[in-house]
Amino acid sequence: MSLDMANQTFSDDYSKTYIAVETVIGILAVLGNILVIWAVKLNPSLQNTTFFFIVSLAFADLAVGVLVMPLAIVVSLGKHLHFHSCLFMCCLLIILTNASILSLLAISIDRYLRVKIPTRYKAVITTRRICVSIWCVWIVSLIVGLVPMFGWNNRSTLQEEEKNYLKCKFENVIRMDYMVYFNTFGWVFLPLLIMLALYIEIFYLIRKHLAKGKSNVKGKGMFYGKEYKTAKSLSLVLLLFALSWLPLSVLNCLILFKPSVKDSTLLIAILLSHANSAMNPIIYAFKIKKFKDSYIQIIRSYILHRVMLTESPSSEHTLDEISQE
Repeated sequence: MSLDMANQTFSDDYSKTYIAVETVIGILAVLGNILVIWAVKLNPSLQNTTFFFIVSLAFADLAVGVLVMPLAIVVSLGKHLHFHSCLFMCCLLIILTNASILSLLAISIDRYLRVKIPTRYKAVITTRRICVSIWCVWIVSLIVGLVPMFGWNNRSTLQEEEKNYLKCKFENVIRMDYMVYFNTFGWVFLPLLIMLALYIEIFYLIRKHLAKGKSNVKGKGMFYGKEYKTAKSLSLVLLLFALSWLPLSVLNCLILFKPSVKDSTLLIAILLSHANSAMNPIIYAFKIKKFKDSYIQIIRSYILHRVMLTESPSSEHTLDEISQE
């Protein structure tokens, strides 16, 4: 009995730690991605094709902070909910994950075209095509993420009393063959492999043009030099996304083929995947100067200036009172 109580205490402490970390990550993700969207809105030099896709990625990460992390906490607590309510909450995370990875894929295609066809790039990548691409990213993510709502779920395998209300856990409602064969292989591993191939080709093309540029046109060398820096920054975003999400994807595969993964290991992998939503704004600040300058401008002009304005009226009022006396 004492051993059971000790295990229960450990489980409760672990749950509290998980909720605390999720909360901190959620706050950082919301604040950081609002800053990204704000920076692109304010700075005209950030309003080009690649940064529109970055905004799409920021919206996905912002939604993870606002919607998914609170729901992940509810799911981790194992509250009793209606089957379809629990299923929809779990589908939301899949939708936003797919939106993130497809936004990254769109970014890598955009950068590839920019170095592959620099002279025809502006004619090919028009504002209309960018908007259509972003809509496609979200529509495809929505369709793929909502597949379990249309039948590919665990409802048929549940006992009769659990088909309406059950303990809401991801693995209780989402089928692992859907997660592994359809979602992980088709919409995580495959896009990551395509992006890896694209970035390898991007760096190859840039290095080739830079080598030629030493003896040719100086302006062309500057163009490819800038592209090299941007590609390095964006490939770091991709690398961190892969490092954050691959552990959870691998664990999903293990759960399907050998369902003996510890809950603690799974929770750590979930936290790592959610933490990715807070990473990108930090990378932009350190690796992309335009973002860093915009962040500083926002903090100085809108946040610190507003704080000073709220403090100054009270001091002026006091001086007026003194002068009247």
